[in-house]
Amino acid sequence: MNDTKTANAYLKTKVLTASREELRLMLIDGAIKFAYQALNGLDENDHEQVYLGFSQCRDIVLELLNTIKPEHAPEIARSMQELYTFMYGQLLKASINKDAGMLREVISLLEYDRETWVLTMARLGEERELATSGVQSPEQAPRSISFQA
Repeated sequence: MNDTKTANAYLKTKVLTASREELRLMLIDGAIKFAYQALNGLDENDHEQVYLGFSQCRDIVLELLNTIKPEHAPEIARSMQELYTFMYGQLLKASINKDAGMLREVISLLEYDRETWVLTMARLGEERELATSGVQSPEQAPRSISFQA
């Protein structure tokens, strides 16, 4: 029980001190974790694990969808909204039909989204570094990429 309290305190601190970009990454990681939980539940015929995994993953995908701010990059935001809407629908179908193949496709999309977000975070870090250093050559001029979690 003491280990659980320590882990919860650590997670709470991590969430409270995270940037918006890091929070979004944490959400994506959580969605992947719960999708795998549902997949393992399907493999092991563990109905509780299936239900919890699917419902938690859907909740996180819905949160990711609802936190997209289109005012910074409307075209990218629209594409991401469509992607998350698609994933949410696939998760619903996969949970109703107990379809592991459909769930694996969602996991693949989430993992790709995670890779893309990690690259975006690195780019944002580079842009911030350039902005604070005052370097403004044409090749190094920052481009605005912004999502909010």
